[in-house]
Amino acid sequence: MSNQLDYEINKELGECYLFMGDFDKAEEYYRKAANSDAQSAAPYMGLATVAVQRSELDKALVLYQKAAAVEETDKALCGIGLVLMEQGQHEGAFDYFARAMNKNPENIIALNCLVREAYQLDRVENVLPHLEDTLRTGVEAEAVRVTLAGCLIYLGRSEDARQHLETVLGANPANNNAKELFDTMAA
Repeated sequence: MSNQLDYEINKELGECYLFMGDFDKAEEYYRKAANSDAQSAAPYMGLATVAVQRSELDKALVLYQKAAAVEETDKALCGIGLVLMEQGQHEGAFDYFARAMNKNPENIIALNCLVREAYQLDRVENVLPHLEDTLRTGVEAEAVRVTLAGCLIYLGRSEDARQHLETVLGANPANNNAKELFDTMAA
């Protein structure tokens, strides 16, 4: 059997066992896949996910970094950011989430974590370009627009926030988050 076929089979088995929650088997097959094709990031991402599920954050960090070294994807960068966030390394987490967003402005997990870290670090101004980039993609537009409005309110830019909230409420008058922010801003 060729190395590529070995790789594909082992990677798929790793994914299946991970989905079923059998972390020992998932780890076994991801390791086999990594040994068959060390130039693919997917097995390292799978191994990192197993490590996270086992609360082995230091190990997960090394594996996400290995995945990013093989192929720097938004998911690998986001994984690094998630581990750093869990470890209380907020500046580093912020930077990795921002890098993930630069790679893929549709990565909603990275965006949500970036916003969370921005409030933690009082760097809300720095997330505005990422929110605007994501808004332009159209992914989760309503939620992103509400989040953007919340950031603008926090920064004292109420008129800009009002425009975004009016856009959301014009399209969906039942959006409770937009209503609450609008009411908070009016008060």
